[in-house]
Amino acid sequence: MGFARTCSVALVGVEGVVVEVQADLEPGVAAFTLVGLPDKSLTESRDRVRAAVVNSGAEWPQKKLTVGLSPASVPKSGSGFDLAVAAAVLAAAERIDPRTIADLVLIGELGLDGRVRPVRGTLPAVLAAADAGYRQVVVPEQTAGEASLVPGVSVLGIRSLRQLIAVLTDEPVPEEEPTEEGRPDSMLAGLLVPGAGLGTGLTADPAEGPDLADVAGQHRARRALEVAAAGSHHLLLSGPPGAGKTMLAERLPGILPPLTRQEALEVTAVHSVAGLLPPGQPLVRRAPYCAPHHSATMQSLVGGGNGLPRPGAVSLAHRGILFLDEAPEFSGKALDALRQPLESGHVVIARAAGVVRLPARFLLALAANPCPCGRHTRHGSGCECTAAVVRRYQARLSGPLLDRVDLRIEAEPVTRADLLGRGGRGESTTAVAERVREARVRAAARLSDTPWRVNSEIPGHELRTRYPAAPGALVEAERDMERGLLTARGIDRVLRVAWTLADLAGHDRPGHQDVALALELRTGVPRGVPVTTGERS
Repeated sequence: MGFARTCSVALVGVEGVVVEVQADLEPGVAAFTLVGLPDKSLTESRDRVRAAVVNSGAEWPQKKLTVGLSPASVPKSGSGFDLAVAAAVLAAAERIDPRTIADLVLIGELGLDGRVRPVRGTLPAVLAAADAGYRQVVVPEQTAGEASLVPGVSVLGIRSLRQLIAVLTDEPVPEEEPTEEGRPDSMLAGLLVPGAGLGTGLTADPAEGPDLADVAGQHRARRALEVAAAGSHHLLLSGPPGAGKTMLAERLPGILPPLTRQEALEVTAVHSVAGLLPPGQPLVRRAPYCAPHHSATMQSLVGGGNGLPRPGAVSLAHRGILFLDEAPEFSGKALDALRQPLESGHVVIARAAGVVRLPARFLLALAANPCPCGRHTRHGSGCECTAAVVRRYQARLSGPLLDRVDLRIEAEPVTRADLLGRGGRGESTTAVAERVREARVRAAARLSDTPWRVNSEIPGHELRTRYPAAPGALVEAERDMERGLLTARGIDRVLRVAWTLADLAGHDRPGHQDVALALELRTGVPRGVPVTTGERS
């Protein structure tokens, strides 16, 4: 009788659970039993592992074989357990020393020819192994760079089961033929899921993206864009078609600062699980940008799917931007499902197969026409919609959702002078991004001893007690609250925006002018302060 054990990782959302893979050989009729709540793809590993072991030159044990995945109460899915199962079987059959794999974490799918194929979710799996105290992991060569992002973990990247056997038995490591240059690598097919992007884009360097200077006019909206990026405040752009709402939103990622190391790991983990991590790019360094179509369902926005839920648009936009163009055209249920993640920064999805908690701290940008025809303005320029139709259309964005939006800007139609450049060219993305970066640095220094990093994350109680505005600065906001123009949540959000405006202007704390401008950006009611420039006051 032979027994051996090693480890792998089961992913539940973007969180991992270390699974002990045990192999037991007993005399009897040759059979292969796999237990421990495996799904269909994992159950099929019996055939993959057997063929891979034989085609790697090892002998398959002709005994009663039982492979157990512990803890048995955790559902396991995917083909990433193949490598661990094969190693445990070979150790139980004494082809390799069981002691050499007892403290190893092995992650990878096996082809029938013994080659090791990469699987999605390598980064969160290695993070879970490191948190559990494991310091040695074996992964496919294609994902070794992703696994190496985890500090304190020794990573071995292999191409085949033959190479793993040779390493563990101190034999010469055989060379595996690499893919010919110019030919697609079929081994990478399992890493990318076609059609799973939901409009997400991993943004490139701002110098390579669209420039904010291309937007004609819209000085108020450009100022709001800068404030939104500096404090990660949610933004609503409303106005007629062709005013530049989508152009502005598409340039918002360019003025966001690069992700910190911790934020980059969080974003990379989500995209790795979702199958959206580009090959050769193990770490996402720029804030993601997700722009789903208005026909997206509630499940595609917040997450879902058969079996254990998968990340939705709110998680794919984690630490980045979720842009909903033509926001009133989205389903009301889908829009209202955003309310909880907007407050908490995560989404909890309960399904019959289990409960998954996914990160979802994003900057929400909404773009909306004022009415179905798009021509409704305060001056009534050619709109054919009745008042009831306009009210019904605007009510598709519910009050509780809009109460969580800090900045509400009306984009005016572009004038001929702005379109022809007679008013001067607007600031470039680089110039605005530098001011945003400086404001973020000031906020991070102020919040260095707290769990928050941007103004939009500070709870209301902490704002009022630890970070109050200048004496008398909130008088007008408190008056608006008494009139019913602001809710308790609304006044907290005004104070957060005021802190961001103070950071952009270099003020030590928000003054009367900062609060007045924050109120104007939220309510649209003029307060007698200039909002047409991003220069410091």
